[in-house]
Amino acid sequence: MSQATAKLEDGSHPVCCPHTEHSVPLFWPFAAAIEMQERGLRLFQDNLKFLQEVERIQVPPPPEWATPNRIRLDMDTMRLRDFLPKGEQGGGYPVVIDAPYAGHSATITDFDKGQSLVEALQAAGLRHVLVTDWKSATRDMRDYDIDKYLTELNAVIDDLGGVVHLVGLCQGGWMSAMLAARFPNKVRTLVLAGAPIDTDAGNGPIKQMAHKLPLQFYEEMVAAGDGLMRGSFMLAGWKNMHPDKQYVEKYIDLYQHIEDKDYIGHTERFERWYENPLDLPGRYYLQAIDDLFKNNRFARGEFIGLGRKLNLKDIKIPVYLLAGDRDDITTKEQVFNAEKLLGTPPDLIRKKLVPGGHIGLFMGSNILRDVWPEIGKWIGSYN
Repeated sequence: MSQATAKLEDGSHPVCCPHTEHSVPLFWPFAAAIEMQERGLRLFQDNLKFLQEVERIQVPPPPEWATPNRIRLDMDTMRLRDFLPKGEQGGGYPVVIDAPYAGHSATITDFDKGQSLVEALQAAGLRHVLVTDWKSATRDMRDYDIDKYLTELNAVIDDLGGVVHLVGLCQGGWMSAMLAARFPNKVRTLVLAGAPIDTDAGNGPIKQMAHKLPLQFYEEMVAAGDGLMRGSFMLAGWKNMHPDKQYVEKYIDLYQHIEDKDYIGHTERFERWYENPLDLPGRYYLQAIDDLFKNNRFARGEFIGLGRKLNLKDIKIPVYLLAGDRDDITTKEQVFNAEKLLGTPPDLIRKKLVPGGHIGLFMGSNILRDVWPEIGKWIGSYN
């Protein structure tokens, strides 16, 4: 699609300077609608048809892990990566980082030396760290639902001895909270970082668009992806409607969020992560949109997970809530409102608001240096 193709009816181009983060594919439909508003929404819907014919484009090699690791389990939904250094014995309960399953690789948790959540937690004394490396969905996975992912996350915990510390990032946060609500005795501590627990809280742009756009809007995108919410499909669509931003300015803009100090080298590494999006099962994606972001059923105690209604009051373990003051993907209210929904006593809940946006919570060098070691020591105090 050329830039000319993306003109509006009045001959102008859609807005090319987005105000919201577009680094999380799960939210690209929201972000597109937010930026284009009413006049561009029809264009976006029309371009879905065009994108089905978009030619295959070259992409960088897949992203790499910065820290040595081994695959402990290879499951339908994920590869469980174990970062325990060879020859070491892990003391205390294992720490499982539940990476975001929102369209990008779990290497966001181990992006680069000096910019790695895995590295930060290990330096804080938590040597046995593992990461859920979620797989890109294939056509055979298109009917996987949230229960499928909870089942395999539960199997991970059983394989690790039955009790773990869970660190849930973004979409991995609500998944971790669901697991803790369903199996309260299997989670020692729970960290929710940039995790949308109460999606009706605050007045962020994602909340507004979740309620504004009909479910049919998202169903059409899944249908166009043959039952999948295709990461590459959404990425191509967004880039071609904002060519200046996405082909020229995007790295500068995104790196402001992750506080990069080595532009050239990190740009190459970032491109390998950003330009290799994951496909999501259509059923999982639509369930997340409808049940969580439209109807807030988890926060209301109405979501059924693995055969039971999940109640956040059943979570009574120590919980750490982390939010960014400029996060417009998951606003601080969506994270901090969990405090009054949980069964955890107030003296066992820690909250921290840090400067920055969404992906900076997991990749920002300052936050990894100054905040996550503190969280790591907090986790370690419950070993």
